[in-house]
Amino acid sequence: MNSPLSRRQLLSRASTGFGMAALAGLMQEEAKANTPLVNRAKRFAPKARSVIFLYMSGGVSHVDSFDHKPLLQKYAGQPMPGAVKKTQFNNNGTVQPSHWDFKRYGQSGLEVSDLFPQIGGVVDELCQLRGMTAKFSEHAQGNFFMHTGFPFLGYPSAGAWTSYGLGTESRDLPGYIVLQSGGASTPHGGVGLFSNGFLPAQHQASIVKADEAEAVVNIRPRQSQDMQRKQLDFIGAMDRRFVSTTQHDRHVEAAISNYEMAWRMQSAVPDLCDISGETEATRKLYGLDDPEPKKAAYARQCLLARRLVERGVRFIELSTLAYNVGGGNGANPWDHHGAIKEGHGKMANQIDQPIAALIKDLRSRGLLDSTLLVWAGEFGRTPFAQGTNGRDHNPYGFTVWMAGGGVKGGHVHGATDDFGYNAVENISTVYDMWATVLHLMGIDHEQLTYRFSGRDLRLTDVHGNVLKDIIA
Repeated sequence: MNSPLSRRQLLSRASTGFGMAALAGLMQEEAKANTPLVNRAKRFAPKARSVIFLYMSGGVSHVDSFDHKPLLQKYAGQPMPGAVKKTQFNNNGTVQPSHWDFKRYGQSGLEVSDLFPQIGGVVDELCQLRGMTAKFSEHAQGNFFMHTGFPFLGYPSAGAWTSYGLGTESRDLPGYIVLQSGGASTPHGGVGLFSNGFLPAQHQASIVKADEAEAVVNIRPRQSQDMQRKQLDFIGAMDRRFVSTTQHDRHVEAAISNYEMAWRMQSAVPDLCDISGETEATRKLYGLDDPEPKKAAYARQCLLARRLVERGVRFIELSTLAYNVGGGNGANPWDHHGAIKEGHGKMANQIDQPIAALIKDLRSRGLLDSTLLVWAGEFGRTPFAQGTNGRDHNPYGFTVWMAGGGVKGGHVHGATDDFGYNAVENISTVYDMWATVLHLMGIDHEQLTYRFSGRDLRLTDVHGNVLKDIIA
């Protein structure tokens, strides 16, 4: 039998949401009544109940995927017309056309490249934002900005804000979960990308490693239930005395809440990750048994995302896996500064079928209308080559897309110029994107605030407009 952990160790584990046990029921109702663990922002009828963030770390080339620019073929091999801004490596080559043909799909006739034929098959569900812009062209800053609205460590992630604003509909799972599988890495910036920042600790992400025997650290009890019960009763007595001396401090209450959640996760997480009951048709739909292991690993994440939506989890983020081609390494799989044709080809094969399957599966189960999918990287890529066969970072105009959750399907909002270099029409920002996501979740983004260091901070900082034209 393991020796009991010290109270300090237990508090530390509880504050991460990954503890081996939780304080069952301790002061939960009192915490809800007396502390603002969940924000009371202005709300209205939501169109979406959950968000699935399909994060393409490294930066997908929009001109090779969803933003067709025939003029690139005309100018292929020539210097880029007009002014060229500084790039990450300033090894700028000539205009580089797409390596893939584009086809029109669906009733909407939206163009999608041959990178994504199966996503093309569900294009009538997609709302493409082709005029997206970002402020940063470096990975860590770009990742923080895309996740938190700020370019550095210490601010809450969008998932944490969503959890804070709405709580969770799941009793047994956290409101914000990040899925990994197949050895997927956390993007540049580290786990701080998924942080609660200054929000109460219960709103930070729990990382679930979908294909590991222990999907969450310490999720398997190391002691008998009876021994756990005795320890928790003892801790409960201590915490009841301690919390009363803090005037029910929200961060102490959050730690106590995490004890309870971690206790329940001991059974909920293994049940979530056990996909043995899924049908053969479902396995085939997602590609769970695909001979390419990274594709199968990402397919598992997509399937678990659906299962998490069914369990009421508010915000789920997925993680792509790298092939170490052309600069696209563990933390930034889509970052193909060289060999973009090979690198993007492998990455697209990994995600195309699983994401299309997720959309189809949600639709068939009546869940797509209440689930908002957001597909995005931290920036796009240049229309001219880096060196001879790669593309550098381009935050000046790129594409993200949404699906389900109250957005217009088969719709395009915004545009880049004829070369796909700069956004020129209905220019959108990361702040606008998150303002719209929160609106679709039924929250006024300007009122979802938290007082910290003398200022009412929010996900959209002092910016952001709801993109009303994309709402169905």
